[in-house]
Amino acid sequence: MGRSARFAVSLCLPGLLAAGMASATNYTLWIHGRTSGGGAIGNYDDFAYFGPNTVPAGVNKKAVNWDGRSGVASQSGYVRNALDCFCTGNNWCYIGVHSAGDMLIGYTLANYGSSARPVTNAQPNAAGVCTAGTGGMQTGWNIRWVLVAAGSSGGSELADIGAWTTSEPMAQQHKVATARALYNHNDTRGVWFYNYAGARGTLYSFTLPGQDDEVVAYHSSGGVSGTGGSSFCNPGDWFCNDLTLGSGPNQGGRAKWAWHSVMFRDNGEDYGHYTERNWSGITSLVRRDMDAWAR
Repeated sequence: MGRSARFAVSLCLPGLLAAGMASATNYTLWIHGRTSGGGAIGNYDDFAYFGPNTVPAGVNKKAVNWDGRSGVASQSGYVRNALDCFCTGNNWCYIGVHSAGDMLIGYTLANYGSSARPVTNAQPNAAGVCTAGTGGMQTGWNIRWVLVAAGSSGGSELADIGAWTTSEPMAQQHKVATARALYNHNDTRGVWFYNYAGARGTLYSFTLPGQDDEVVAYHSSGGVSGTGGSSFCNPGDWFCNDLTLGSGPNQGGRAKWAWHSVMFRDNGEDYGHYTERNWSGITSLVRRDMDAWAR
């Protein structure tokens, strides 16, 4: 683990230790990003988007699949089904997300995180829905934390320039100003989001401000707040401010969203955006850490 990554881990250690000490049945939920060929909706064992199911990726891992193209309001129900199944009653969840999965979990927590949820039996049917147990209810869900690979909740300039199918609802919602106004990013119901920001940009780098992973710039993958994007870079770049590790303000004073912290910043420009259906890119680091910490 690099120096910057070790420093970032130290910022989050108390919460991680507390999670490990709790006594509960734990699950790890993985929410994929924008795609035309993700896993089957309702099949929590289908990791087609991320990579082989045989790869360790946290305790009792489950794939939270959605259609990959529709807007977050219509797809949030699949996320809520999974959270109701595995994150209520005595059960607790760790959550890993990639790209637009960041937008989905953020939207779901901000809009439904204080709603009454049924305590279920954690035994999903073919549609991915679990039966309510004894009729008990609780407020929101039991979530330890969220690890975010290449988070796109701040939008992407690729959507603004029409690089993606313009009629697709998810592409429309990824316009930078639209994404940032889509829900209250500061309202995570007290759940920490730990961001991993890649910087191996290539093809579209000229359209993305500052450092990027080819799809999203640091202002999004680093959880930087505000109504619009801006340029953030690695230390040593004279042409834009640094994306800082941890939850504090970035160089130049611009804050991160509340309850967001940069766990990893790609100083070596080694990690790209895509999973390549093999747990690749920046997701490889999130998978590694999830396997180590989600117990």
